[in-house]
Amino acid sequence: MKSKKPDLSWRTLWNPNFGAPAALLILYVANAVFTPRFATVSNTLNMLLQVSTTMFVAVGMTFVIASRGIDLTVGSTMALVSVIVALLIKYGIAVAISFALCAALLVGLFNGFLISHLKLDALITTLAALIMWRGVAQVIGDGKLVPFAHPTFEALGKGYLGSIPIQVVIAGVVIAGAFFCIHSTLFGRQIVAVGGNEEAARLAGIRAGRVKYIVYVISALLAGFAGLVETARLGMGDPSKVGVNAEFDAIAAVVVGGTPFSGGRANILGTVVGALIMQVISTSFNMLLIPFTWSLVLKSVIILFAIFLQRTQEV
Repeated sequence: MKSKKPDLSWRTLWNPNFGAPAALLILYVANAVFTPRFATVSNTLNMLLQVSTTMFVAVGMTFVIASRGIDLTVGSTMALVSVIVALLIKYGIAVAISFALCAALLVGLFNGFLISHLKLDALITTLAALIMWRGVAQVIGDGKLVPFAHPTFEALGKGYLGSIPIQVVIAGVVIAGAFFCIHSTLFGRQIVAVGGNEEAARLAGIRAGRVKYIVYVISALLAGFAGLVETARLGMGDPSKVGVNAEFDAIAAVVVGGTPFSGGRANILGTVVGALIMQVISTSFNMLLIPFTWSLVLKSVIILFAIFLQRTQEV
């Protein structure tokens, strides 16, 4: 009797958990060799500084995509929070941050209600909400920049803890919390179950609608926090440019990091690696004086390749 030979094709050997870290390592080493002053402590800290807000948004997006959803409102949420906190900072930091995060919470509750209760399509719903909340931010800010001077709040985006930027430290805490939630809590397992098979999750007693509601709230609040950090860094509210394309950067980080677009699995550390890959590409292109538009082309190719590899796992 002949034994069946094991399938050693690259499709079966491919493990998405290893691909993204390997790609990041190759990109970093290649840039260390070919890009002057790339592999320095200051440049590495600068890349971490620039990618931290993307990580806030991407971690929230990981929760949403793992539940087989999508959230395109994160960039508009950042803009809404930016203009609100800039307008209200004169009444005190607690008042401004509270109102701004309440606005982000409202966005998350609105998305959750439409998607989990009214059963609207997540892509179309959040696309419409993206346009709406960006418009609301423009109306509130009258389409203008809203400058302010508040050293305590600005420390959120410009301060350091020792030699490490504060926003990088906060990003580390958020990532650790998200990793713990996904891997060590009942809610994390419920997210994965709902994303894997929503009907089966319901039959198992999981309140799928409630789970989906909560993931959109988490995504909105993390986007709101990213908006706070970005506003503090800029020293002004900007309803037009804050958060532009943030949703695409976050989705790219999630997909490249190994969380499948079809849901059912969440890879928080992979998302972090995916965000770092995108930042390394942007930084290296900038340092090599290559037009920014070419970095977008390369990122698109990487995203398509990652989706193709995920497809081979599902076929």
